[in-house]
Amino acid sequence: MKKLLVTFSILVFTCALNAQENLTPEGLLQMGKLSATGITKDGKSVVYTVRTYNIADNKKTTQVFIQPIVGGKAVENANANDLVPSDRISADGKMSISSNEVKVKKIFGKDVYSDLTKSDVMIYDDLNYRHWDTWEDGSFGHVFINTMNGSKVSDSIDIMAKEPYDCPQKPSGGDEDFIWSPDGKQVIYVTKKKFGKEYAVSTNTDIYSYDIATKQTTNLSEGMMGYDVNPAFSKAGKLAWLSMARDGYESDKNDIIINAPTGRVNITKDWDGTVSSFSWSTDGKLIYFLADIDGTVQLFSVNDPIETKKPALVKQISRGNFDVQSIVGQSGFKMVVTRTDWNHAAELYTVDLMSGMMVQLSHVNDEKYKKINMSKFEKRYVKTTDGEQMMEWVIYPPNFDPKKKYPTLLYCQGGPQSGLTQFYSYRWNFQLMAANGYIVVAPNRRGMPGHGVKWNEEISKDYGGQNMQDYLSAIDDFSKQPFCDKARLGCIGASYGGFSVYYLAGIHEKRFKTFIAHDGIFDWRAMYGTTEELWFVNWDLGGAYWDKDNDAAQKSYDEFNPVNNVKKWDTPILIIQGGKDFRVPIEQGLGAFQAAQLQGIKSKLLYFPNENHWVLKDQNGLVWQREFYKWLKETL
Repeated sequence: MKKLLVTFSILVFTCALNAQENLTPEGLLQMGKLSATGITKDGKSVVYTVRTYNIADNKKTTQVFIQPIVGGKAVENANANDLVPSDRISADGKMSISSNEVKVKKIFGKDVYSDLTKSDVMIYDDLNYRHWDTWEDGSFGHVFINTMNGSKVSDSIDIMAKEPYDCPQKPSGGDEDFIWSPDGKQVIYVTKKKFGKEYAVSTNTDIYSYDIATKQTTNLSEGMMGYDVNPAFSKAGKLAWLSMARDGYESDKNDIIINAPTGRVNITKDWDGTVSSFSWSTDGKLIYFLADIDGTVQLFSVNDPIETKKPALVKQISRGNFDVQSIVGQSGFKMVVTRTDWNHAAELYTVDLMSGMMVQLSHVNDEKYKKINMSKFEKRYVKTTDGEQMMEWVIYPPNFDPKKKYPTLLYCQGGPQSGLTQFYSYRWNFQLMAANGYIVVAPNRRGMPGHGVKWNEEISKDYGGQNMQDYLSAIDDFSKQPFCDKARLGCIGASYGGFSVYYLAGIHEKRFKTFIAHDGIFDWRAMYGTTEELWFVNWDLGGAYWDKDNDAAQKSYDEFNPVNNVKKWDTPILIIQGGKDFRVPIEQGLGAFQAAQLQGIKSKLLYFPNENHWVLKDQNGLVWQREFYKWLKETL
């Protein structure tokens, strides 16, 4: 009888294993996508939404849930968002703030010539004629203060007064760019008061205060020349924001500035890292923030030295192989956050602010995970050609067998100064790559945050230099593993990662058997002539291609330009390009594809006419995934 029970147990366990399947593109697309709304007014619950997608119907469904912070089951409640305090309403409830598009400039032919109403001409006499994925149409986002009559607006004032400036900042700004002061007497907003060429070459946004009573506007960050963004008040009314010091450098060290009566205080200047977002503690003595560290994103705290009368001291609160994706809000001694890792999409967690211990709150995709074989991932360290220790992530296929040999992909991160951490992407998903039988090697090469400011900055003006050697060090070191099939190596990446693919294709010396580049830079001269944010190329390349006396710039355009090595291309390449990508415009992908085709190299162009630098439409994303793995199957 005992033997029968053991046999039965083994059978049940085997069936459970067999019931699990590897992740598929379709399964990835149908994961529930959680987005946190905030903490309820009573501080006891968190409200979040979940978006799901049905492939057959091509329809999205959004549900709203309320979840007790102490734990327990989430309850669907369509009206739960109303339980979260609105940051759009003034303290006395009599006014609201909003952002609306205002026509400021005449751009269209029909605007200039009233008798030519059927024309569709656009007329420009300055730069910044397009941005990210949208052509300039003469309209700008302005902040309005609305007088409320019950739930209706009775009057509105444009506090930006017909100026050609935007708030929120385009393309990615939101409600965080304009906020109420706690007493409702001021509106604080972010804008870059520059237009045309000045806008295109500068990152100098500022923090402005509009006084409701006097209707006067004050620049609170006057003299601070880089990005000043994300203003936030403590409950007591103290203002802080994020700031970068240098104009034109979009990836400068990001610090927390407190606007004190005695002057502005940089409370993270002595900390060797860069802040991504922050939130005041409920008592106003601490600021909690997120930052990259050693290939992850973690929760930190720093004390307000003015309030505590002690020097600012940064402390790390959370630890582990995951990303704390966002800060939702504080409830007592717990912080509600969202968290991801390469096997799990965003879920809500609480963090004990004393111990750092984390407890999962939401369970949006638990049932799906039970049916999926998970991938093992590990952190490794590699010695670079200049003697540094470089951290890298390695992701293994489900049910990895070290006695077998596996094709391996070198993943090249974009940015170039964005972190390669435990994010969960619906496009570049490492779990899905591993599920298709590939080992993924993802190095934190030069230019990544989370390894000190010096490491973060060493990529600027050196695009084809040490960081390319870092990539080769990573793949060469891993190729020594007995389970890595050295004859089946691939190289993949997007944006700066796409540039990396194009560049490595000319210098890899037969290491790789296939390449995939998405929205990568192929020709720096064409890039400089068509990209819309010139501050990026001016800082990272060193300047314009016609500046012959600028040695750094000339090295970028000559030695570090992928197009100059295209005669050395000899490996199949899949090229992916968005038609509405104005950051890395269309001629980059088309030029690379044409060069490959005319040289007789096996190549394919995957063109998305209505996508920008990302692929945002669900079914387009599914095509992307199918073509990605189809290409790898054909060439690797």
